[in-house]
Amino acid sequence: MREFFETYIQHQEDIEYFLQESLKNLGNLSNHKKNDFKQLYKIFPSLELVYIVNKETKIQTSENFYRYKNDENAKDKDRAHLISKLHFKESNIAFSKPYISSATRSNCVTITIKEGEEIFFLDFQIDILLQKLNLIELNKPFHSITKGFYILAGFSMMILSMLTIVFSLYDFAVYLFSKHDLSLEMIFKPIIALTLSIAIFDLAKTILEQEVFFKSYSKNSRVETKILTKFLTTIIIALSIEALIVVFKIAINDYVQMINAFYLIAGIALILISLTVFIHFSTKRTR
Repeated sequence: MREFFETYIQHQEDIEYFLQESLKNLGNLSNHKKNDFKQLYKIFPSLELVYIVNKETKIQTSENFYRYKNDENAKDKDRAHLISKLHFKESNIAFSKPYISSATRSNCVTITIKEGEEIFFLDFQIDILLQKLNLIELNKPFHSITKGFYILAGFSMMILSMLTIVFSLYDFAVYLFSKHDLSLEMIFKPIIALTLSIAIFDLAKTILEQEVFFKSYSKNSRVETKILTKFLTTIIIALSIEALIVVFKIAINDYVQMINAFYLIAGIALILISLTVFIHFSTKRTR
């Protein structure tokens, strides 16, 4: 939703000019009252609400005209608080800032037009408006398919991460109450499993947040950098714990194999350095 507002603000002048000229070409809006503004809804797919307010009394004189229904509950309401925020141009047209509509619960912008003793309020849904002007790509059938896939994949990863935690704790409990001697390796194994579970769960949570619950329609480099950084940090921690286990095992059993532990630690250090360089340049680019 934030991307819609940002895109609208970037192209605000062109969008307002387009809407203003399109409405001017329709003539007086009062001519469309007799058919409940149905013609306007055919012309503007992004239009979602129309209502009329008396210029002198600031009272709404009409019901709310939606695309497929009318609502009379809004009639006779005081709209002075809305009119006080408007700044009309010479053409008797005023544009609101983007906001979340209390009537439709969608992100919209309101165009207000003075005609005689009446003021017409027209709410346009921003996402559909931007789509029709080719400022964003929004394919609803494809979005529904990808959203379903991300829901399945995201929740599956969460379930698997929880099962990994349960299995690691169960395996540790079985080993703990068995007749085997407690070893350092068996203590660290559940820690590694728990760390990887955190990484998987965090990745699933991020996918669901970005692609399902708070769908992003634009590429946000900061979000992508944050996802990669958090995931790689967790992996580095898990590998570091594994390297520590390897060092202890080799130190106890066979010093000749210590070079293998060095290779593992060096590989972790290389990943850490690469991640540091990536974060540095990513931060520098987004400033």
